Amino acid sequence: MHNITIDGMELQVPSGTSVLDAARRAGVHIPTLCNLEGYPAQGACRVCVVEAEGARNLVASCATPVREGMVISTNSKRVRAARKTVTQLLLSEHDADCQYCERAEDCELKELAHTFGVRELPFSGEKPPSKLDVTTPALFRDPARCIKCRRCITACNDIQAVGALFPQYRGYQTQMAPAFASDMAEVACVQCGQCAAVCPTAAITEMSHIERVLGALDDPEKHVVVQTAPAIRAALGECFGMEPGTLVTGEMTTALRKLGFDAVFDTNFTADLTIVEEGTELLMRLKAVLQEGKEAKLPQFTSCSPGWIKFAEHFFPEYLDHISSCKSPQQMFGALAKTYYADKMGLDPKNVVVVSIMPCTAKKFEAQRPEMSDSGLTDVDYVLTTRELGLLIKMFGFDLTKLDSGEMDAPLGISSGAADIFANTGGVMEAALRTVYEIVTGRVLPMENLHVKEIAGLKGVKEASIVLENVVPDWSFLEGVEVRVAVAHGLGNATRLMERIRSGEAQYHFVEIMTCPGGCIGGGGQPRFTDNSIRERRIAAIYAEDEGKQLRTSHTNPAVQQLYEEFLGAPLGEKSHHLLHTHYEARGR
Repeated sequence: MHNITIDGMELQVPSGTSVLDAARRAGVHIPTLCNLEGYPAQGACRVCVVEAEGARNLVASCATPVREGMVISTNSKRVRAARKTVTQLLLSEHDADCQYCERAEDCELKELAHTFGVRELPFSGEKPPSKLDVTTPALFRDPARCIKCRRCITACNDIQAVGALFPQYRGYQTQMAPAFASDMAEVACVQCGQCAAVCPTAAITEMSHIERVLGALDDPEKHVVVQTAPAIRAALGECFGMEPGTLVTGEMTTALRKLGFDAVFDTNFTADLTIVEEGTELLMRLKAVLQEGKEAKLPQFTSCSPGWIKFAEHFFPEYLDHISSCKSPQQMFGALAKTYYADKMGLDPKNVVVVSIMPCTAKKFEAQRPEMSDSGLTDVDYVLTTRELGLLIKMFGFDLTKLDSGEMDAPLGISSGAADIFANTGGVMEAALRTVYEIVTGRVLPMENLHVKEIAGLKGVKEASIVLENVVPDWSFLEGVEVRVAVAHGLGNATRLMERIRSGEAQYHFVEIMTCPGGCIGGGGQPRFTDNSIRERRIAAIYAEDEGKQLRTSHTNPAVQQLYEEFLGAPLGEKSHHLLHTHYEARGR
């Protein structure tokens, strides 16, 4: 432990702690544009400089470790002047068309300029060239707005292990871009949007679908339905000043209805459906191996995270047959909306427009995959992120905090608590275990409040096992089997898990992988800025939503049971195989 003083406060902090982290422990705010929690300091922006007694120059607090007896001033006249100058220098070469910029409300650079009292620019720096990259369905890149903070590099390389972005060239010509400053579509980008989630300006953002959605809503010939992912309800409130983790399910439903959607549904309905199909698929694979002595692709991997799917296509193509053939809940919903729902409502499927509200930018990519059209039409037409929905609601002049609570429409709006927890890392696995265990044993999962604690929380890779005992006669071959499962969130953690599986070091029956840190609640389309404290509050809200429902298991959802009786027939049946399942193709790097 080191004894230090920050702004007159005496502290004891562990050796190796940065000045920035020590200040945070003391409740002292030091601004930064490049630092990301839990990852190596970049020292790139220099906004976080502080004055250390005895040091000739100001030091970057993120990259300076504490030492015994250190006396630090975080807000001296010299520090304030330096931070203002650094901000002015950044602005001097920044394409600052704030009145047109979509980040005008939440631009970190603009906020710092306001905080430091920047009212004029004494410098006239050369603006970098603007080469708009609109080559991917999910992401929009404008290098002219980049301040070279390198957060996107940390997100893409250290957190996600994708490596689509890296510093290119040197000196003033440096830019954060794919290899050789190519377009995003030319590299193995999985379009997860974590780069956009951490970017302090608008250098990388989601590809907006707002105008397309407005066009559909304004067309009297179109019947426009909307589905909302489980993670949205625990984060949308942040766009309106609410605390992270505030549940706004009912208010969101009312807002969507006021926007003019003809029906408001819940992706949770098809999350329940996914569990029934995916759980049955897992049982069939286990049956093939344990009862019939056949080969089956184990472990089975979850398939609801499109960034993970594209990541596997690029980096682990030999495991594509191990991935569940189930479409994601988003795509299942789209297929059913243009078949089952259209038929029940007497609608021409060609006039049904499906809009998704998702925490994920990769869902925009997933929606346009050519294989996602088994209904004869594109399953999902447009995808809005949580951030885009917040903008759309504000565009219409609604204040979410003042709206009444509404109810989603039936039947595609009815869901269980198991579907809610799809939003959290470990949630899909827990939902599947609840259903599979009850089907095989005839009893509810013997865990406290149905939660499998070993796979909850923000640990990068989590493992659990459940021994099946006293199984029902139809599943007698599973008696005494220890089902081994694993969960990873963030593609860097997924890579480490996959390498252990590839080497034979680790063996499982079922594996859940979520692209984004924390799962969907930390998605690339969620309100910025997301750190672990915010993830934890969103996760707690989702668990509360689950625990507040009487219906806690997917296979007992009466609307899902009705769907099978009226339309699908049986899990993994011919119709469900045609509409709800798909395949994936290996891609180059």
